[in-house]
Amino acid sequence: MRSALSSSDPVQFISSKNIELFVTLGLVVLIFAGFWKMFEKAGKPGWAGIVPIYNLYVLVKISGNTGWWFILFFIPVINFFATLKISIDIAGKFNKGVLFGIGLTLFSFIFYPLLGFGDYQYDDATTPDKNMI
Repeated sequence: MRSALSSSDPVQFISSKNIELFVTLGLVVLIFAGFWKMFEKAGKPGWAGIVPIYNLYVLVKISGNTGWWFILFFIPVINFFATLKISIDIAGKFNKGVLFGIGLTLFSFIFYPLLGFGDYQYDDATTPDKNMI
């Protein structure tokens, strides 16, 4: 009988797990770096972008919503819609449209670094325009 340890399949399995781990860690670092820079542009401390839970609260504040919106992140199903609205509001604060806000929700690993490292300026005086696309 042939042992499972003697085949090359476990080595390939471990290798694919390592690649998946590095890709996931890379995406997380990319999002946190984008958060850090975006928070600094919004006049908040950059380190707040990498502190779990607290970064959600600061994100709500950056979007211009009241603090109780933070609680909606912890209610299943409602949290998706709260994230969508807050993302659209953040896009509005950076003078971007609704589609950019949807991108912040669905493709955060692309759009938050774009906000952080791009030439976008935070404008606290703006209110999100629902017709802006």
